[in-house]
Formats: sequence, structure tokens, C-alpha cells
Amino acid sequence: MKIAYSPLVISSLLFSHIIPPILAFIAMILIITGIMDSNNRRTLAGVLVFLIAGLSPFVILPLFLG
Repeated sequence: MKIAYSPLVISSLLFSHIIPPILAFIAMILIITGIMDSNNRRTLAGVLVFLIAGLSPFVILPLFLG
């Protein structure tokens, strides 16, 4: 039995369950290394990436799902 997935299902899965955790992981690495090295720019970049990871599904998915 062959299951065909529509591009809408794949894109919504990508933007809601795959990209945000990857961005959040990268953000946590940036925050931790920024705090340990006393590098404020890296810490701020980590916080911004974490916010983008958290808010991106709510911004991008309504564009795809209408």
C-alpha cells in the first residue's frame, strides 16, 4: 500500500515539528556558550533564535494553511 502525502502536509509538519526544535537546540547552544564566555552578542543571538523558534509556527503555518 502506497501512501501519498500532499506538499501541504509535509510543509506543515516541517514548519511545526522539525525546524523549531532544531532552531531551539541551536539557540540553547548559543545561550550556554555566550554565558560561559561572557559574550553578550552570542547570548543575545541565542535568545533571538529561541524566540524565532517559538514564534515561527504561529507566523508561517497560517500562511500555508490559510
